[in-house]
Amino acid sequence: MLEDKQRWNEKYRTMPMPSGVAAVVARFAPLAVTGRGLDIACGTGRHTHYLADLGFEMDAVDYSDYALAQLRDDAKIRRIEADLDSYDLEPGRYDLIVNCNYLDRRMYASIEAALKAEGILIFETFLDAAGEAGYHQPSSPDFVLRSGELPEVFGALEPLHYDEREEVNLRGEKVRVATFVGRKRPL
Repeated sequence: MLEDKQRWNEKYRTMPMPSGVAAVVARFAPLAVTGRGLDIACGTGRHTHYLADLGFEMDAVDYSDYALAQLRDDAKIRRIEADLDSYDLEPGRYDLIVNCNYLDRRMYASIEAALKAEGILIFETFLDAAGEAGYHQPSSPDFVLRSGELPEVFGALEPLHYDEREEVNLRGEKVRVATFVGRKRPL
């Protein structure tokens, strides 16, 4: 929907966005075979650029044409402007998938299917903090994880790391975050 695109474009133009690579991406991306990578809801490319520099051929997907325009011109980066509410992933395509600060439960099965055998998934996003005083979280429960949700839904993957923790966002607000890293088992 055009309103969604405009909302995301405005968000990228006006709100502070993380610029550095998430620690979990820096720690676990080197475990993946350097091949094809996917950055879901890539934003302005903090992970896309890092992974391309590691040698990955990156598919960078976002709905915001403004955010995608911030990606550097690089033969290793393919920009994909798509509404993630209806975007489908190609099965068995990726050695590494990164999904940070975005949640669309409809994509769980297709994310797992899009991994090649031995492929690595790095997934980090907001965790439900409803009822916990002093925490900020997205306005809709559709955009926050339940405790233990990621290891449950990605149970077919070999778990390499999982944690739930408190962080402080760029606006100084406390948030709860969950991180899952898993490897697709060999066929």
